[in-house]
Amino acid sequence: MIENDTVRLLRECDAGVDMGVSVISDVMGKVGSSALKMTLNRCKTEHEKLKTEIEVLLNSYHDEGKEPNPVAKGMSWIKTNVKMAADDSDATIADLLTDGCDMGTKCLCKYLNQYKAADERSKDIAKRLIQLEEDLRSDLRQYL
Repeated sequence: MIENDTVRLLRECDAGVDMGVSVISDVMGKVGSSALKMTLNRCKTEHEKLKTEIEVLLNSYHDEGKEPNPVAKGMSWIKTNVKMAADDSDATIADLLTDGCDMGTKCLCKYLNQYKAADERSKDIAKRLIQLEEDLRSDLRQYL
């Protein structure tokens, strides 16, 4: 049970990290503010560090991880591109990313509660990813 919950939680973290990096990458070229660009680069780097940790743990369980849900990824891409076509300001970028942070935090908290038997190391990764999303959300407020 512990191994199953651990792998399942790590898979969800893996998908969440991929989604976060993807969305940040999608908007990075449109960012006007150098301060916002630095914030997003830092956050992307932190996501990538967590990705490496997650991959190491998943490999130890002989698991390849999980890709983000294709429907969710597609809907995110559409929403991003439609909003950015109408207004490609830093405020729009902050709005989109804030929504993504909210969704990511909500999903990760759900999985953290669902997979209670996961090992502490995996729970720690999920909590750090949640904190990373909450910190980015807070950092984005000044651009809304």
